[in-house]
Amino acid sequence: MTGFLIRLAGPLQSWGEHSGFSDRDTRRFPTRSGIIGILAAAEGTGRGQPLDRYDPLTLTIRVDRPGSLLRDFHTAGGGVPRERSIPTSEGKRREQGKGIVVTRRWYLSDAVFTVAVEGPATLTGEITTALRAPHWQPYLGRRSCPPDQPLLLRSSLDDPVGELTGSVPLPGRRTADSDRITVELITEKPYNGAALAEVNDIPVAFGRYERSYRARAVYRSMAQVPAELGNWPSAASYRKALYEYAGSSR
Repeated sequence: MTGFLIRLAGPLQSWGEHSGFSDRDTRRFPTRSGIIGILAAAEGTGRGQPLDRYDPLTLTIRVDRPGSLLRDFHTAGGGVPRERSIPTSEGKRREQGKGIVVTRRWYLSDAVFTVAVEGPATLTGEITTALRAPHWQPYLGRRSCPPDQPLLLRSSLDDPVGELTGSVPLPGRRTADSDRITVELITEKPYNGAALAEVNDIPVAFGRYERSYRARAVYRSMAQVPAELGNWPSAASYRKALYEYAGSSR
């Protein structure tokens, strides 16, 4: 088993679990289906193709910055002739003047996550090769949410989870009064007295008209990391440290 690290950051992210058309939710952390979607897009996996290739992967998420919830009040279908309005579930067109559809879409604003992905060496090697030159543009849950760079931090790691708790720089923290920083971890295995939850986000199919998911257990816990990972005098110094970390072993 080996692994790699990816960093999920950007102005907006959205990780829906049970979204309907009119109300699109987001989890407070990246879902497994969203992360697998990034990897599958990089590899050029088409909609409707099997996803069991990614089942052996284990994910550990470090919450570097939780961000804040943002709701977008969105309308579609207004100001167009009836024949161009959004169809109903029966395939018919709405009456003139009644074609506007209102949706509420939730996002995480200014959030940052670092994800350790572990799995068989052949599989993780193929994925990281694709991440360096993705077939399709990766995005953070929705196409309107492009990722910040760097996306791929390091590859071919024997202990990617150990890197999360010992080496990867943290954004926006000053901890001169302590030699440790407390961070939140989302794991798929019990870790350090973690609280258990269940989410429905293992992707079975990403088909355009048929999407299905299985449930999994996740564990939320707190971990102590060295203070020097987040003791930066400015945002520029953090970015420099991040790129130095990412560039030292690719």
